[in-house]
Amino acid sequence: MRPKIYLFGDSITESSFAGGGWGASLTNHFSRRVDMVVRGFGGYNTRWALKVIDKVFPPAPAADSGVGEAEAPLAVTVFFGANDASLPDRHAAFQHVPVDEYKQNLCSIVSLLKRRWPRTHVLLITPPPIHEAARLLYPYGENKLGLPERTNEAAGSYAKACLSVAAEFQAPAIDLWTKMQQFPGWQTALLWDGLHLTERGNRIVFEEVVEKLKGEGLSLETLLADLPLITDIDPNDPLKAFEI
Repeated sequence: MRPKIYLFGDSITESSFAGGGWGASLTNHFSRRVDMVVRGFGGYNTRWALKVIDKVFPPAPAADSGVGEAEAPLAVTVFFGANDASLPDRHAAFQHVPVDEYKQNLCSIVSLLKRRWPRTHVLLITPPPIHEAARLLYPYGENKLGLPERTNEAAGSYAKACLSVAAEFQAPAIDLWTKMQQFPGWQTALLWDGLHLTERGNRIVFEEVVEKLKGEGLSLETLLADLPLITDIDPNDPLKAFEI
């Protein structure tokens, strides 16, 4: 009945439906117009995402099934890179994906989605910046070296690769790595553990996604609410509004 937008990514997407999360904000923003479907997988990189992508999304309808483009989502956000950018010689090395492979994996993800749903908008989001000092306070696993498992410089390299893929496919993209660093005190104002988003950080992602979707023709002005609104119901003849 209602069109969908899929949110595909790692823990930053998985947690996006928490209080103040960017996914929850999108659900509220597009209430009665679009269903937001979260497909976030904490700790995942693009290598693992490719392994599960056929289980994450419904298969394309067969040509003779009678089910067409109406079943395709309006858009899919693809938000990976924070885990790929884990350093190969630190304690989160098992999540590391070399930047060239990351770029190729993103290409494969976008290609698969576009083959499955040619008219669906695929929105790429770069990994966020990294506050390295905070990562030492919130290590994932035992940190024997006493060094951050991610660096902002490395995250920037993956952000650049993500934007390159978007340009190659002429797809919309959000340069979150650059955008967040434009805010004074971003290290603690926008990231609570040097990686994951605070409520303010989530707000930035939400606003950027809304803006990019609007640029693709998906906005409150273009997407109609389903079923009659209360303002459309005549108090003197309520059932008339349901004669569709």
